[in-house]
Amino acid sequence: MRRRAWCRGLLASVVAVGAILGLVSRPAAQTKEVIIGVLYPMTGPVAQVGIDSVNALKVALDIINTDMNINLPLGRGAGLPNLGGAKVRIVVVDHQGKPDIGLAEAERLITQEKVHALFGAYFSSVTNTASQVAERMGIPFLNAESSSPALTERGFKWFFRTSPHDGHFSVAMFDFMRDFEKKRGIKFKSVAILNEDTQFGADSAKVQDELAKKYGYEVVAKIPFRTGTTSLDAEIGRLKTANADVVLPSLYTSDAILLTRTARNLDYNPKVIIAQNAGYTDPKFVAEMGKEAEGAITRAPFALDLAAKKPLIPVINDMFKKLSGGRDISDVPARALTGFLTLADAINRARSTDPGAIQKALRETNIPADQLIMPWTGVKFDEKGQNAGVRAILQQLQGGSYHTVYPFELASKEPMYPLPAWSQRR
Repeated sequence: MRRRAWCRGLLASVVAVGAILGLVSRPAAQTKEVIIGVLYPMTGPVAQVGIDSVNALKVALDIINTDMNINLPLGRGAGLPNLGGAKVRIVVVDHQGKPDIGLAEAERLITQEKVHALFGAYFSSVTNTASQVAERMGIPFLNAESSSPALTERGFKWFFRTSPHDGHFSVAMFDFMRDFEKKRGIKFKSVAILNEDTQFGADSAKVQDELAKKYGYEVVAKIPFRTGTTSLDAEIGRLKTANADVVLPSLYTSDAILLTRTARNLDYNPKVIIAQNAGYTDPKFVAEMGKEAEGAITRAPFALDLAAKKPLIPVINDMFKKLSGGRDISDVPARALTGFLTLADAINRARSTDPGAIQKALRETNIPADQLIMPWTGVKFDEKGQNAGVRAILQQLQGGSYHTVYPFELASKEPMYPLPAWSQRR
């Protein structure tokens, strides 16, 4: 009897010592579900962008939660293997494009929905306020598409961005201008900058102004306007007077549509338009404008016509079309899918839903190029939380759809120059 008691005591001591030394441990409690809070504009003038992005996340959830057997992060096997096959679930909120709503919803997602991380929010201004909440409360926030350079210059420790920012994109624009001059034997002398007045537009205009001077182009007009305005007549009048060789607009969808219609009505015929993404890559813009937008160039981090070099693109596009009523995946939802898979991959590698463990795993992210549908060298965050593997491309609307025109080695079409006059589009 004493011997059995002595053995039990000895065993208990061994287990206790082993636990201290890390030699013996109890099985970790298995997480059944990982919850990610998602912030997008689901109503308002850019609602389609939010809807498309959420559909892209549903594609990502299918990839993560079921065994798709494809070469994307978590594309093989069902669930998060390092968390016992836990499934990922999203809670989607509509911030309506308003920073104050984004802030309030971020707080609610963390305190009431008990999300393990935040994701979104397209508008740079909303991402700014919502990520401040995450920073204050120590919750990882991954952004896949907001392009304000300032977002990764705040010294935040919990904020990560997978996509290029306006600095990366604007450099690609000016590199194109320089290389196109050499290719065609022409010379651009001046640029005009037109931007809406939220953080996205203001930061974009600032970067472009700085780069224009660096590359030796005269800035003959800098024209900010209130986003959502009902008239751009005065702004188009100023652009006509300035007569710049290249026009650089930074606009959301409704403003891009208004700009195009006003240019037509006032017979303004710029030779080159190189847009800062946003409204110009929204399929709604292309559908509504048709031939009127022909020849517009926009920067982008993604293009469907890169499928020859990225064979996963048609696979993902087919999945997306089934959820979106036949719509092709475009720039913003492609970025959303890539960012979401990056976040889920980090949670899996963290082997935990602990915020600090996820933050550490995000810092250690190193996803190779062959596991992306984007034309990037990979996903690897720098000390500021910015993906250092980004690469921007330029696309031009030709024949009703966008085609890659730069870098020239990735191009599927030659750039159209100059833009056709309005009299030729009717």
